[in-house]
Amino acid sequence: MTTPQSDPAKPVLTEAQWARLKKYGTVQEVRAGTWLFRAGEESCDLIMVESGGVQVLRPGAANLDDAVVADYQAGQFTGELNLITEQATYLDARASLPGVIYRIGPAAFRAMMSEDTELSDLVLQTLLARRQNLRFGAASHSVEILGSSVSAAALALRTYAARQQLPHVWTDIDTPEGRTLAEAFHAATADLPIVVTSTAVLRRATPGELAQNLGLSYQPVPGAVHDVVVIGGGPAGLAAAVYGASEGLKTLLLDSVAAGGQAAASSRIENYLGFTSGISGAELTARASVQAQKFGARIASPCEVARLDPWSAGNIRIVLTGGVEIAARSVVIASGARYTSLPLDRWTDFEGAGIYYAATEIEARACGPNPVVVVGGANSAGQAALYLAGRGSEVTLAVRGEDLGARMSSYLADRILAHPNIVVRTGTQVTALHGGEALEAVTLKGKNETGEFEVQQPCTGLFCFIGASPATEWMSGIAVDDHGFILTDSRLDDATLTGPWEDLGRKPLPFETSQPRVFAAGDVRAGSMKRVAAAVGEGASAISSVHSALGVAAV
Repeated sequence: MTTPQSDPAKPVLTEAQWARLKKYGTVQEVRAGTWLFRAGEESCDLIMVESGGVQVLRPGAANLDDAVVADYQAGQFTGELNLITEQATYLDARASLPGVIYRIGPAAFRAMMSEDTELSDLVLQTLLARRQNLRFGAASHSVEILGSSVSAAALALRTYAARQQLPHVWTDIDTPEGRTLAEAFHAATADLPIVVTSTAVLRRATPGELAQNLGLSYQPVPGAVHDVVVIGGGPAGLAAAVYGASEGLKTLLLDSVAAGGQAAASSRIENYLGFTSGISGAELTARASVQAQKFGARIASPCEVARLDPWSAGNIRIVLTGGVEIAARSVVIASGARYTSLPLDRWTDFEGAGIYYAATEIEARACGPNPVVVVGGANSAGQAALYLAGRGSEVTLAVRGEDLGARMSSYLADRILAHPNIVVRTGTQVTALHGGEALEAVTLKGKNETGEFEVQQPCTGLFCFIGASPATEWMSGIAVDDHGFILTDSRLDDATLTGPWEDLGRKPLPFETSQPRVFAAGDVRAGSMKRVAAAVGEGASAISSVHSALGVAAV
C-alpha cells in the first residue's frame, strides 16, 4: 500500500512498488535539458525518475508563454490519462537535472496494467487525478476554442472536448479576450470556430479535425482484424467494450460524435444501481470510457459508419465515411437513437443558438438565469428541467400528453411538481420560434383548466427531448421493425433466416440480428427498455453471445 499523502497526483510508492514498476522500463541516463517527449508525438512513455528531475511543460502559443505544468523528482513518475486513451501528446517533457530515468513504452505500460493489479489501480488513479488538474490548470490552454456562443459549430466542438475530458479553454469571440485572441491569430469571422492546439491552428474547425490532430480518430492498421467492433458509444456500447476487452477480445469502439451517447446529455441519473446520490450521465459514461480503455479497448471518435458488409469468410467489413475499411470477426451495433426535432420554421437557424438536445454545464451556462422551456414528457426531459431550475432558470416544462406521470418516473414527476422554479404545462406544444441571431421567445399552444390558450413566452433556451428515432439509416440488409429498430433473436421470423444461416445450421443467438455475428444492444434494438441500466445489461450480455458465435469461452 502507498503511504498516506495529500496529493493523489503525486503518489509515494513503496520500495517494493517502485522495484516492480522499474521491471517494465528501460533505463536511460539523461543530461539536463534533454527532451524526453514533445507535444504532437503519436504516443509517449511513462517516465520514472530514478535520480535527477523532469519538468512537464505546456508549449506556448501566440498569446501565451511556455508554462511549467509539473515537476517530478526522484521516486516519482510522469504521465497522465493519454497513456490510457492513446491520445497524442500535447505537452513537452525535459530533464531539468542530470540523472537516470526508466522509460515504460506503450506495450510495456499495457502489460503492467494487465499483470499487476496493485500498480494498475495506483497508476490509474494518479492519471485520473492529473487529468483533472490539467483541465483546470495551466495545461487547460493546450486546446483553445474560439468562436461564437450562438454557433452550432462551436457548440459541437465544446461538447466533443467536454465528452473527451480534454483540457481546453473556451473563449467567446464577443468578449475582449476573444477579440484579442482573434487578433493574435489574424482570424476573420469566416475562420470561426478556431481551435488552437500545441501543434496547429485549425480554422473553421470540426470535431473530426480536432480528433485527427489529437490522435483520437481511427488510425487504420493494415491487416488488422478485430474480434469485435462496437458501433456506438452510449451505455450499451461502452458496456460491450468493457466486457469484450476485459475478457480478452481485441475490441474497437466507434462513435459518430463522442463516447457517451444520449446518456451523456443527462444532467443527473438517480435510479442507476449503486449510485445512491445520483450521477451525471457525462460522469458515468466518462468513467466507463476509461474503464474500457484500461482493459485495452480502443475508442475512436468521431467515426461515422457508412456501411456494414455481411459476414463472409470469417470476417465482417465495416466501411467508414470516407472509405476507410475495418475488418471484424463480430460486430455489436449500439448506435442508439437520436432525439427528433420539431417541424418549425427557423429550427435549424436556432440549433446551438438557443435550441439544445442536452442539458449540461455548457448549455446551462449559455442560458444563464434566464427563462427556458423544456419539451418532452419522459425522464430525460424531467432531469433537464430539474437541473436547469437548480441553476436558477425559470423553467416551463411543455408536455404534449395530459399526464406528467405517464412516461416519467414517479420520483422525478413528484420533484418537478414540487419545485418552485418549474411550471408544468400538460397538453401543450411549441408552435413557433422567435428571435434574431439567437432564440428569444417561443409560442406555446395548448389547453388548461380554463380552456385553450396561445402565448408567446420569453425563452433563451429550448431543450428538446420529444422522443427518438433509431440511428440505423446507414444500415442495409439487417431486419428492422416498422419503426426502424433492429430485430434480434426471437423477434426474427424464419423468412429472414436464409442464406448463411442455412450453412451455419443454427438459430440466432441472444441479441444476434438477421446477419450472423452482427448483434444489437441498447436503444437501437427493438423491444429494448430504453433505460441506462437496461442498456448496460444488454451490451454486456451481447458479448456473451459474441463469445459463443466466435467459438471461444468467456473468461
